[in-house]
Amino acid sequence: MAFKTGFIAIAGRPNVGKSTLLNLLTGEKVAIMSNKPQTTRHSIRTILTTDEYQMIFVDTPGIHKPRTKLGQFMIKEAFDAFEGVDVILYMIEATDKTAGPGDMMIIEELEKSGAPVILLINKIDLVEKNTLLPLIAKFNEIYDFAEIIPICATDAKTKPLVLDAIYKLLPEGEKFYPEDMLTDQNEKVLVQELIREKLLHLLSDEVPHGTGVEVVRFKEKEEKGLIEIDANIYCEKESHKGIIIGKNGALLKKVGTLAREDIERLLGAKVFLRLWVKVKEDWRNSDFMLNELGYKHKD
Repeated sequence: MAFKTGFIAIAGRPNVGKSTLLNLLTGEKVAIMSNKPQTTRHSIRTILTTDEYQMIFVDTPGIHKPRTKLGQFMIKEAFDAFEGVDVILYMIEATDKTAGPGDMMIIEELEKSGAPVILLINKIDLVEKNTLLPLIAKFNEIYDFAEIIPICATDAKTKPLVLDAIYKLLPEGEKFYPEDMLTDQNEKVLVQELIREKLLHLLSDEVPHGTGVEVVRFKEKEEKGLIEIDANIYCEKESHKGIIIGKNGALLKKVGTLAREDIERLLGAKVFLRLWVKVKEDWRNSDFMLNELGYKHKD
């Protein structure tokens, strides 16, 4: 069997299950997951290496109509990820009735990329099987997909189905990354994303997307086998600050505990994590703040 290697972008509207699928395919929690839209803000590369292939997955932010500069950054980040990839996994939901304006915008970008596209119809556990055929027919009319696969991103049986379909489309080639490497994201970004994931899970709907996380200190204490991490959580309103901290600091403490457990698993070391909450009004439209928090494009 020839060794194959290549880059695979995962694209779709917010909350279709891209990060859930990525974690299923790679078996590692690198992409953050939430049932709230716009969870992923960075294009995160995750590397899966076996004896037959090396697949480099690029999980992109959910594609939506941007209302802030942060939103504009996320859309550009998603479409930029289509350039130069070998395969694109385009995800929709089985509950969709037809291709909406968001889908048409994405399909336009898919055409420009020239890469083969596998359509994944996710969340098939939520619908009757007979509703899938009209949806498949509708998308077949719109675009010439390399393959259309109905899936459930939380079902282990999905993994070999999708990996086999990708393998068929990948070119033969050498490894791009060492075989024990899991992601090309630096540790600070992964830590920020894990802290933000806990905020998404624990906060009410109006607060989470107004939060940003910045790791301001990341120090390894070699003699103690300990990593000390200090992070700022930014929110847009004083009232949000109170919600994030919670009564007697309870919510912030819970965010810290859950994030620390995941960070320790990811880094394989004991972690001492300190969190502070700061108010920066309308930071999602501030070029300076977006730059500070790492939401900046590489020109």
